[in-house]
Amino acid sequence: MLQRPDGSFLLAQRPRGKVCEGYWEFPGGKIEEGESPSQALCRELDEELGIQAQRIFPWLTRMYSYPHALVKLHFMRVVQWSGDPVSREAQAFAWQRLGTPGVSPLLSANTAVLKALELPDLYAITNASESGESEFLAGLDDALARGLRLVQVREKSFEKKRLRHFVIEVMRRCRHHGAKVLINGDAELANDVGADGVHLTARQLMRANSRPQFNWCAASCHDERELQRAAKLELDFVVAGPVNVTPTHPQARPLGWTRFRQLAVDTPIPVYALGGLGRVDLPDAWVSGAHGVAMMRAAWLERS
Repeated sequence: MLQRPDGSFLLAQRPRGKVCEGYWEFPGGKIEEGESPSQALCRELDEELGIQAQRIFPWLTRMYSYPHALVKLHFMRVVQWSGDPVSREAQAFAWQRLGTPGVSPLLSANTAVLKALELPDLYAITNASESGESEFLAGLDDALARGLRLVQVREKSFEKKRLRHFVIEVMRRCRHHGAKVLINGDAELANDVGADGVHLTARQLMRANSRPQFNWCAASCHDERELQRAAKLELDFVVAGPVNVTPTHPQARPLGWTRFRQLAVDTPIPVYALGGLGRVDLPDAWVSGAHGVAMMRAAWLERS
C-alpha cells in the first residue's frame, strides 16, 4: 500500500484477462518461491508501476476467501519510493483520500483495510487523576491543536458522576477538532454520552461473546491468545504492551521490541505499541509491525 505524507493512498484497477478484472485494489501481487513479502512487493511495484520502494513497514495480514481461492494477504505500508507510478500493464490507477473511495468496484478484501487507514499514528490515553483535571485539559487542548485525533478516556479512580462530566468535557474539546473518543471499559457510559467507541480491558475482551455495537471498538492485549480473540471478534484495533517499563504497571515484565514484533506479525487488525513510549518511538514501532504508538504521559508533555 503506497501512502503519501498527507495520508492519500494509491489504488489500481485489475487489468483485462486477470481474475476479478476491473476491480480496484491496493497494488501488489503474488509471492514467488524464495521471496519474503517485502521482496515480492518491491518486485511487483517495479513490474506494475515502475517505482522502487525504499521504506516499507509490515502492517496487516488477512485471510480472505474468494469464490476462486482462499488467499493470505500481506498488507505493507510503503511510505517512500523513487520514481513516479506509470501503468506498465495497461491498468488504471488513482490516488485516493480517506473516506469513501472515488473508484469502484473495490475488491471486498480491502474494506476492513480502508477503515484501518482512518486510524492515526498516535493513540493518547488520559491521566487526569495523576495530573489534575485542569492541567490535563490544558494539555489535551494543546495536543489536539498539534494534530491528535484519537483519545481513550481511562480514569479508574473517578467516581461515576465525576467520570461522566469529565468524559463529556473531553468529548466537547475533541469534537471541535474532529478527534475520536473511546471510553475504557464502560460500554454503558460510552453509549449514554454518544462516544465514538469503547476500549475493552483484556479481561472484558476474553469474556466477550460478540463485538460491542460501536463504530470503533478496541482492546488491550498482552499475548497471542488475547490478540486472536480480538481478531475473532473483529475489533478495529488493539494495543499491546508494555514494550518498556512504565509507571502505570511497574510490576509488568516489558515485552521489548523483539517480543512485540512476534505478537504483531501476521495480525489481521492494527496493533498500537504501548508502554513507556512517545512520538519519537514511532519508527521503531513501524519497523516492528505496529500501526502506531499508544501513550499516556508522553501524549501531554509536549507543548506548543
